[in-house]
Amino acid sequence: MTTPSQANRHHWDSDAQRYHDAHPEYLNGFYWCPEMLSEQEGRLLGDVSGATILEIGCGSAPCANWLAQNTGARLVTGFDISAGMLSRASGPAPLTQADVLALPYRDHSFDVAFSAFGALPFVADINTAFEEIARVLAPGGRFVFSVNHPMRWVFPDDPDELTAEISYFEREYLEHNDQGELTYAEYHRTFGDWVRALGQAGFWLADVVEPEWPANLNITWGQWSPKRGAIFPGTAIFVAFLAS
Repeated sequence: MTTPSQANRHHWDSDAQRYHDAHPEYLNGFYWCPEMLSEQEGRLLGDVSGATILEIGCGSAPCANWLAQNTGARLVTGFDISAGMLSRASGPAPLTQADVLALPYRDHSFDVAFSAFGALPFVADINTAFEEIARVLAPGGRFVFSVNHPMRWVFPDDPDELTAEISYFEREYLEHNDQGELTYAEYHRTFGDWVRALGQAGFWLADVVEPEWPANLNITWGQWSPKRGAIFPGTAIFVAFLAS
């Protein structure tokens, strides 16, 4: 039986080239979301000079490599489940293939962990994922991650559609092939789901950033578009800290 991790690894391996061809501007630096909020502008990771940093679901690692090249961080590294995505990385950050449900790092190895639309929306067991992230973070460590805004789930993937059609309380989207094998898995969490999962893993939530759509941004990025972005948020960025 194909697990969600296996299905998504195969999906991103096969989709890596199309994804990079479709989003060159987004992959040219450290951007948190389709609204193109950059880390240079938002500073959501804080002062990382001298810090050890882990990127979760790094893909081809534009974010990790930007940090390695533009900050005084002591170490920046990342991992992704997809070898196809990792193979397109180019930069100084060392990378590895791994699953967020079983991280290959020692306890308390990092001061900061982050994920920019990385692994988390595709993980069925978010509690185990957060427990693993908490395990490798030092006490008091910062954890920042961006995901689909929970309210975005209720709208179909059509970027021009403004009518809600999907239940906010439906928590998974699964695709299967003709043989019934799982080929893609994406998971929805309500705001309450995210907050509870953070708390159960020992994090306290400091902030939630909901970027507005910039007036001069005309790129339609999948289900994100200027039309939708003018009316409701498409991204939620959670800023949390591990209890000391």
